[in-house]
Amino acid sequence: MSDDDDPAVEEAWCQDRRAEVTKHLKREAVDHGRIGERPAWHVAPYVSVWAIECITRPGWVGWWAICGDLPTDYVSAKKIKHPREAVLAIANRWLEVSSCMARGVPHSELNIGTSSEWPSLAPLLESRASTLLEWANDQSLWEEEGI
Repeated sequence: MSDDDDPAVEEAWCQDRRAEVTKHLKREAVDHGRIGERPAWHVAPYVSVWAIECITRPGWVGWWAICGDLPTDYVSAKKIKHPREAVLAIANRWLEVSSCMARGVPHSELNIGTSSEWPSLAPLLESRASTLLEWANDQSLWEEEGI
């Protein structure tokens, strides 16, 4: 059995990602409730999507966070009701951001790295976004979720 198939390794990976999401939301000063104990969706060891409870409506998802072998980010769940939709929203935003970075123009909502790093970061972000779009459109990755 490889480490990829070991449930204990996967569980540790998920808990490490949960800790990263917790740290990121604190750094971003996101007012939120509980973070799911397990990811709402994941492909270990690459990506995890977490449901974040709404502070004003306990029991409801207020945010979706993404974490893994990619930047940690989050989106409001106001119009996004499913982790698959969150993956699509984040991927599309990252494509916009990477395009701005490649042109040397700051994005209006999200900046990653410094402007001097953008030439090297833009293609990495675009690559991650493209992979997320592929995964979001791959029904076989979502079948376990009943979607």
